[in-house]
Amino acid sequence: MLENISLSKVLFLDIETVPLHASYDEVDENIKKLWNKKAETLMRHDKTLDEDASPDVIYRRAGIFAEFGKIICISTGVFREGKFRIKSFYGDDEFTLLMEFSNLLNQHFNTPYHTLCAHNGKEFDYPFMARRLLINGIKLPAILDFAGKKPWEVNHLDTMELWKFGDYKSYTSLALLAAVFGIPTPKDDIDGSQVYKVYWEEHDLNRIVTYCQKDTLTVAQIFLKYRGEALLKDENIVIV
Repeated sequence: MLENISLSKVLFLDIETVPLHASYDEVDENIKKLWNKKAETLMRHDKTLDEDASPDVIYRRAGIFAEFGKIICISTGVFREGKFRIKSFYGDDEFTLLMEFSNLLNQHFNTPYHTLCAHNGKEFDYPFMARRLLINGIKLPAILDFAGKKPWEVNHLDTMELWKFGDYKSYTSLALLAAVFGIPTPKDDIDGSQVYKVYWEEHDLNRIVTYCQKDTLTVAQIFLKYRGEALLKDENIVIV
């Protein structure tokens, strides 16, 4: 089935998100109360949290919720003329980067034949982007306008979902799939758990962009493996 998909119609992507503010103390009082309620739920159900966890202590996790976080980078990749071209939209101004990304979708990925591909995209990337677009007052591009649809009615590709083969209990990380398929990835890079620190404390957005681009490339490489095709060579990867 996957071999019937035209690679030129697929937009591969990855996003990086952080809490809206650098610290809990900077949060608006009304939003802070609502975060406290969300945090209480997390503390009741998340077994990885310490016993002394509190809403302010776990505020770093706010970035995974579209209501309390923002997007700082969207890295995209497309197959064009034998090359895989990577372009990133990033910055402190979320509205600007979302407008630029929205323009890309509206101009070049605007037919029923186009699709998106991300790892865990159906659970995270796609809904997060749609929610943040609306929060920023930006009209949803047609390719992201799937409100009200059930997960299985969303036709976009998801490399994690494809790997499940109907097993809905499993979660397989992008890093693990890259390892089992022998896909080379940088060993000196950050991981998702470090994005908050690198952005809000080290103020090194460029490092996050590099990490995001790497993940977008890895998603595309995994998809090629799913199709039984050879991996991209370095000379066929272009960052624009």
